[in-house]
Amino acid sequence: MDSLSKALLNGADPGEIGRHELPPEYEAAHILASGVGMFDGVEDKDVRKSLHVGRVPMPEIVPDEVVVAVMASSINDNTVWSATFEPVPTFEFLRRKARDGGYAARHDLPHQVVGSDASGVVVRVGIGVRHCKVGDHVVAGSVQVDEQEPATPADAMLSSGQRIWCYETNFGGLAHYSVMRASRLLPEPGHLTWEESAGVLLTAAASYRMLVSDNGARIKQGGVVLIWGAAGGLGAFAVQMVKNAGGVAVGVVGSEHKADVLRRLVCDVVINSNEIGMGGDEAPTPERTIEVGMRLGRDVRRQVGEDPHVVFDCVGRATVGISVFVVRKGGVVVTCGSSTGYDHHFGNRYLWMNLKRVIGSHAANLQEQAECNRLFRLGHLSPILSKAFPPKEAGEAARLVQLNRRTGKVGVPCPAPEEGLGVTDPVLSEKIGVARLNPLRDVGSRVTAGVS
Repeated sequence: MDSLSKALLNGADPGEIGRHELPPEYEAAHILASGVGMFDGVEDKDVRKSLHVGRVPMPEIVPDEVVVAVMASSINDNTVWSATFEPVPTFEFLRRKARDGGYAARHDLPHQVVGSDASGVVVRVGIGVRHCKVGDHVVAGSVQVDEQEPATPADAMLSSGQRIWCYETNFGGLAHYSVMRASRLLPEPGHLTWEESAGVLLTAAASYRMLVSDNGARIKQGGVVLIWGAAGGLGAFAVQMVKNAGGVAVGVVGSEHKADVLRRLVCDVVINSNEIGMGGDEAPTPERTIEVGMRLGRDVRRQVGEDPHVVFDCVGRATVGISVFVVRKGGVVVTCGSSTGYDHHFGNRYLWMNLKRVIGSHAANLQEQAECNRLFRLGHLSPILSKAFPPKEAGEAARLVQLNRRTGKVGVPCPAPEEGLGVTDPVLSEKIGVARLNPLRDVGSRVTAGVS
């Protein structure tokens, strides 16, 4: 461990942080351009074979960027996509970014450091940075935008320069250090540990945009919301947001174990997809879509009394046709991602004749991220960390996500020597209580010394 990391773990103040040099290299989980093609013709694209943990060079910092000493990160689906080089190798994104010229050329390297979530301590700031300083405890948003583009002030997600950090850029969060735009940083919720706060912003903000924002479904009191994959990273936050809004959360999961997880989240209605005739990740035929949709609709009406106002769909090919069928007349299907495939099919007559809408949603702009982060800082939303892996086992952590054998989020504490660090507001932590702080995990000790 380098001297700066050691100083941080010993509670260094901003002055001492500045006296330590940045290391020329640092430990990071990364993929290699030379690995593109390694899974051609291979059925099981095991990410443990393509995701490496080792030393990479420290990049140059530019005027609007900061260097963050990462204390924890987490695994998202896009880490799996990067490590399987599908649907396209992400090195193509790095080449495209490099075409912007200037500092952007730094991103086009033979390696890509992955990880689109991070919490940590700011250790360097560029000369153009205004709103954060050395020593700040921060969480990193996943969206990078071009602040000089006209579309950005209206909705940064419409900006042509919008990219997902460390899927379409380099220098990600599964590392001891990360270089990132200062405009992507938000204050870390002081009552959460590093690993808890590192697992919230990408997925929770995406769920916020899908459900709460003016850019999404705009859920309201009493609204019935059907949530596919409700025990996953996006879905478990969606359940909490529906409950907070005074709605009725109907969670669909694929096992009894995950059904128990939803009950811990106090989901109003829990449906096991196997019991309505769904099986596997393949899209059902049009006939099966109607058959399964009718079963699902009957089940929802039996338990709730009416059809869903909104369907939250991040599963994709296997579910979108059913979502369009089952949502009520005039209702909304809001979709992002596609863990079972991007080629979606649905019966358009059920959409157009019943005046339904499909809203595409992607990540979240900075305002949406800030509003979502505020809910965590108030204690109104809880992390959904279920398991944490040491950095050397980042491949194992990603494999767990790849096989969908996890609930909630999988965290990766980085240089921190143990879990439970990062709490700066123990009063709020105690007020909220262990059970609510992280309902999907037995929370251990929560330390308030050093970088805590």
